Amino acid sequence: MNPVDLGIIVAYIVGCTLLGSWLGSSAKGLKGYFLGESNIPAWAVMISIVATETSTATFLSVPSIAYKGDFRFLQLAIGYLFGRLVVSTVLLPMYFKGEIYTAYEVLDQRFGGATKTLAAVLFLVTRTLGDGLRLFLAAVVMRDLSGWDLPASIVVMGTATIIYTYLGGMKGVIWTDVIQFFIYMAGALVALWILVHRIDGGWEALVSRGAAAGKFRMFDFTFDLTLPYSFWAGAVGGMILNTATHGADQIMVQRYLSARSERQAAGALMASGLVVFAQFALFLLIGVALWAFYQDHPPALPLGRDGEFSSFIAHELPTGILGLVVAAIFSAAMSTLSSSLNASASATINDLYRPLHPGASEAHLLRLSKAMTAAWGLAQMGVAFGAIGLNDNVVSLALKIASFVTGIILGLFLLGVWTTRVGQASALVGFVAGLAAVSYAAFGTALAWPWYALVGSSTVVLVGLAASYVLPPWSPTAASSTPKS
Repeated sequence: MNPVDLGIIVAYIVGCTLLGSWLGSSAKGLKGYFLGESNIPAWAVMISIVATETSTATFLSVPSIAYKGDFRFLQLAIGYLFGRLVVSTVLLPMYFKGEIYTAYEVLDQRFGGATKTLAAVLFLVTRTLGDGLRLFLAAVVMRDLSGWDLPASIVVMGTATIIYTYLGGMKGVIWTDVIQFFIYMAGALVALWILVHRIDGGWEALVSRGAAAGKFRMFDFTFDLTLPYSFWAGAVGGMILNTATHGADQIMVQRYLSARSERQAAGALMASGLVVFAQFALFLLIGVALWAFYQDHPPALPLGRDGEFSSFIAHELPTGILGLVVAAIFSAAMSTLSSSLNASASATINDLYRPLHPGASEAHLLRLSKAMTAAWGLAQMGVAFGAIGLNDNVVSLALKIASFVTGIILGLFLLGVWTTRVGQASALVGFVAGLAAVSYAAFGTALAWPWYALVGSSTVVLVGLAASYVLPPWSPTAASSTPKS
């Protein structure tokens, strides 16, 4: 890579680290560190939601979907909009009753400490596994584009993210997310502009050739549960999946709690769905442009798995622009990882540590929170290093494991919202049944992945409700409440 491009990348990493640390330096206490004093404007919360759910895999793999196929992936984004509506109306009001720091404190209040602890531990394990592997995949891209070796790429990305998350807390994370969002969107738009100008015939040729090849096809009403990109998988499976990922996952709930009010949090969430739809459409359009470009300019070597966009970035972008787009890839990766670290530290302290140490001082908890931010960052880096020896199939398998757990936790939340008779014992029975059902669906059937959340959540609800007719019902005195500062 040209020294100019490397300079842009290094300047980006250093700038993000310093800026994120400075922006969050005014945060005081646990509420400041984990929730940004609940004083973040709605537009910033909205952008942070989008940036958090956009990883390097999104940036590089979504274009590959359109390159190989068409626009049917957008059907998932339609389901995501409906899922956000469910979260805003059904789950969000629970999080603004009283003062809480994590999503799982609601489970404590409704069922008891064991249910909350189980959900928090599951979140921590799967989040660390999933985001450690995302760090590894981002480092692979960095190695291929920059020439850095894999361990160095992991260390640079992981360390920079740990530093500004450790020092800046939630304020630093959200405001850095805002900056990173504009960087990776600028990188995508610049890459698309260059692509269009490299296609013989430009924009008109792109549209006409893409339309003739069916590349802009968006809807598929085939009812086949093995198809991941059908209307039914998107509208129904995508809705339940998004309800789970955005309604029962601490990494997203933490953003809502940082907003100034429930109304602003709901507005930020719904608006983020529209931005995600437009963002997916942009990435898919890049995929169609890549398809047209490689028809005109066949690659000298076979393209790797989902490697169409990364190959174009590495071999076709001019000096300076290459550095910008690689920095954009960094942005997509670091925005997800920083959110994960702050959310993991919050769940560790508020769901696991504080119930066992009710007399701990605010100063002690804050010091420990920062230590846990660093500890979870190192754990993710450890997962990334461990993945170096794995093959692609094993990595994909592990990411699948991490992705379907949120549906099971959603089932626990729905049991708490929809029923009053289900006690902690019945909820835990439903939890175990849901874990077994979704594991079988993922590894024992050909069911498409957008349906996993529906399988998990519905099994938890149905089995938990059935168990409540045998096991003791819920009693308000049976649930313990986590101490608040």
